[in-house]
Amino acid sequence: MIKGLSIATVWSTDQERDVRFFTEKLGFEVRGDVSTGEVRRVTVGARDQPDVELTLMRTDGSGLDSESAEALTRLVNKGVLGVGVLRTDDCRAAYEELRARGVEFLQEPRERPYGTEAVFRDESGNRYSLVERHGGGPDPSKEWSEVCD
Repeated sequence: MIKGLSIATVWSTDQERDVRFFTEKLGFEVRGDVSTGEVRRVTVGARDQPDVELTLMRTDGSGLDSESAEALTRLVNKGVLGVGVLRTDDCRAAYEELRARGVEFLQEPRERPYGTEAVFRDESGNRYSLVERHGGGPDPSKEWSEVCD
C-alpha cells in the first residue's frame, strides 16, 4: 500500500548551482549526493520535513534522448514548469527573507481564498508557490493557472 510521497523531481540545468540555491537561499539540506559514471543523484529537503526530498535531475541526463533533453531544457529555461507548493507559517516574512537572499519572485504575497501566496523561480527556471494557509479553502494548486498564464 502506498504511504505517501517520498521523492519528487526538480529539473536542473546546473546541479551545482541549484544545490547552492536550495541550501543557501532556501535553507534546505543536502540529503544525498551519489555519482555513478556520468549520472549524479543529489537530493535536498526542508530541515523540518525529513520524509520528503527533491531530487535535482539534469535536463540532459541519462534516460532522455537528445531531442527530449533539448525540449525539456527549453521548457525549464523558459520558466513554464511548476514544481509545487511550499508551505510556510508566515508568507510575508518568508518572502522578505528569501528576497533578501536573492530569490527571484514572480509574484509578491497576495491574499487568495486559501491563504497568502507568493510565487518564485529557482535558478533553473522552475516555479514554486509559497503558501501560508488560512483555514480551509480550495487547494492552492488549482489557482496556478492564474500566475502561470
